[in-house]
Amino acid sequence: MIRQSFLTVLLLASTCVNAQAYRWVDDKGRVQVGDKPPPNARAVRKIEAAEGAGDAKTQQQVPFELQRAQKDFPVTLYTAPSCKEPCDMARAALNRRGVPFTEVPVLSNETLELVKAKSGGESVPVLVVGRSVLNAFEQTRYDGILDSAGYPKEGVLPARSQGAPPLPAGYEPPQVAEPVKPDASASGKPGPYDTSGLPSNRREGPGPYDSSKLPSNRPDKPGPYVTPGTTK
Repeated sequence: MIRQSFLTVLLLASTCVNAQAYRWVDDKGRVQVGDKPPPNARAVRKIEAAEGAGDAKTQQQVPFELQRAQKDFPVTLYTAPSCKEPCDMARAALNRRGVPFTEVPVLSNETLELVKAKSGGESVPVLVVGRSVLNAFEQTRYDGILDSAGYPKEGVLPARSQGAPPLPAGYEPPQVAEPVKPDASASGKPGPYDTSGLPSNRREGPGPYDSSKLPSNRPDKPGPYVTPGTTK
């Protein structure tokens, strides 16, 4: 009986070792791990035996705290080729802390709609940790959301050097129309509402409402509105 149980354990262990594991990104941008990725999976990567959960050496290299955080709160960073400094800073912050992450560049309307659905806007970088979403890059907010997810503090894990994903062949950035510049040659010409060329209605001397030439209606003696104290 003991021998039969021992053989059963060996058989199960052999099956676990021979099983293939894969890591991929699903249609909602979440990182998934399993033995069979779906047809619509993106960024499918085979996990080698050295990365498997049954490898004792890997268990020693990857702290349990990091393994649990990766499983419960996977990290995804949305960027774009036109996003330079902010996206570089966001990527560098994750690398310094040693946090494994999946970077999804916004290269199509499909990924843009995905970013809008997650963040409510079209700006990048967007950091997704589990179900929490951060727009733009701010170091203190990044540290706070990673702390809440249980990722080790900066300095505990070795720094990473993950770079921006390569652009697909034939990719061309969208053309941005340049603003129309005003015509400098027309700046000296009077516009349609320029009144400098219109004839002036002002005449020299008293105008049409000049009261100096009108006859005075004031009598020599005070009228009914004479100031009190004056003599009539």
